[in-house]
Amino acid sequence: MTVHLIKVAVGCDSVADLRGWQKQRLAELRAAGQTRPKLQHVTRFTPKQAADIVNGGSLYWIIRHQVSCRQRIRAIEPVVDEEGDAACALVLDRKVVEVLPQSRRPHQGWRYFAAADAPPDLAERARAEGGSMPPALVAELRTLGLL
Repeated sequence: MTVHLIKVAVGCDSVADLRGWQKQRLAELRAAGQTRPKLQHVTRFTPKQAADIVNGGSLYWIIRHQVSCRQRIRAIEPVVDEEGDAACALVLDRKVVEVLPQSRRPHQGWRYFAAADAPPDLAERARAEGGSMPPALVAELRTLGLL
């Protein structure tokens, strides 16, 4: 059974910001000599349901009180953090997939996110609701209550 994680993207104002931060981080890793850098998010605790997360799970990002996008979790690896303590790296897919916005209250750290509660991908929903309209336009029309 697939399980997802959900986390607040602290300090991030938009999906474009998140993409930019991640692109910059990958560039820094390449500049530091890594030929195939991994995009990862380091967290203190390792999820107990790691096998179910890696089996098709994603990290859903909360941006400005809205679940806004997701990234597939490719692997969960043990690492040592900057203070020398054991930590966990969530290795993420580079593709950021926008989802149908869903309001969420902020919280600290990550939480499990059941597949049944996860919002659909925006592109899939846009195709179903708006045919060939751009996903961003469909999202705006939904917020206005027109779709």
